[in-house]
Amino acid sequence: MVGAMDEYRGRGAPPPGRPPGPPPRRGGGPGWGQPQRPRPPGPAAQPPYPPPQQRPPYPPPRQVPPRRPRPLRRTALLPAQRGGGQGRAGAPPRRPPRPRPVRPRRSWGRRIRTALVLLVVLALGFAVYVDTTLARVPALPSDSAASSEGTNWLIVGSDSRANLTPEQRDEYATGAPESELTDTIMLLHTGSGPTTLVSIPRDSMVDIPGHGRHKINSAYGRGGGAEGGGPELLVSTVEGATGLHVDHYIEIGFLGIVSVVDAVGGVEMCVPEAIEDPKAALDIEAGCQTLDEATALGYVRTRATASSDFGRVERQRAFISALLDKATSPTTLLNPFRIVPLATGLSGSVAVDEGTHVWHLAQLGLAMRGLSSGISTTVPVRDGVVNWDKKRATALFDALAADEQPPENALGP
Repeated sequence: MVGAMDEYRGRGAPPPGRPPGPPPRRGGGPGWGQPQRPRPPGPAAQPPYPPPQQRPPYPPPRQVPPRRPRPLRRTALLPAQRGGGQGRAGAPPRRPPRPRPVRPRRSWGRRIRTALVLLVVLALGFAVYVDTTLARVPALPSDSAASSEGTNWLIVGSDSRANLTPEQRDEYATGAPESELTDTIMLLHTGSGPTTLVSIPRDSMVDIPGHGRHKINSAYGRGGGAEGGGPELLVSTVEGATGLHVDHYIEIGFLGIVSVVDAVGGVEMCVPEAIEDPKAALDIEAGCQTLDEATALGYVRTRATASSDFGRVERQRAFISALLDKATSPTTLLNPFRIVPLATGLSGSVAVDEGTHVWHLAQLGLAMRGLSSGISTTVPVRDGVVNWDKKRATALFDALAADEQPPENALGP
């Protein structure tokens, strides 16, 4: 039976015993004997669908004016774009912008060097200014026959009151301005040997050229100091008495001492004994102290001591040495509040020879600072302070003329 069924299936014919027709459906549908439901008519029997509605046409496109192209922003080219090829649209590539120059940072060393150069320039300019304001006098004789080694300075302290006001003369008890004498005379020798400072007592009897034998301090006045002849005659007198050639001349008056002491802020001195002298407006206690201008002037002028003129010469020598040491110290030279008044005081109250300049004065100050290891003495004398000890004085000045150290027995008094 099964085989017959398969045979009929293979042939496409219904199996035997079953009427031809569609197979029965499962469920509640009609079976084999039930009539089939009428099918809806096919597409040919149905009416055609209505035609689709057509969409309205789109409005015409809006006319927009063409945009102008924006300029390209200048930017640095990339490394790949820096070649020699063409840029956009065949245009050559733009050059990269030049870098701004970078200012090098100044180091502290360079600033310090610049400041030092400025200080040196200012110092040189100030030195030239001071040099032009120095009073110069014809002091060195052109027919000098003296000859010696080393360098010799003639340092003169004049008792001229010409530049003092009446109030200053009363304050310092200097008296009338008629005097034209040299109150202090010193010789400073520098060379290969030790620095030597020799004080010449002002009452020393010497030969004054053209005037005979007189006290050495009168040579300045006899030469007509007001006409400028005094310094030259004094230099000739000293050269004739000592045999030394004078290379530089410097003269300082009472006003100069007052101005310089005030400019440096006083001078430190160790006073060996108390001194009271109304004639010099001086009242000072013993001991180390700072002398102001009035006290310093009275200290170098007074004779109211037991040693009289010898003590006065020693005080003057010690004071001049201390004053020049203070004036040339770094605390004075590097302080504008000291150096400017000092230069002003020097220009108004110090006179030098025509060949001396401010740098020579600096050498003088350095030489005076070397006196601590040098020799400070007085011309050997006999019979008080009037006549020199000829033998000892000759030995002293001969040694200085040869630029040698003087023998011990040649030192005064």
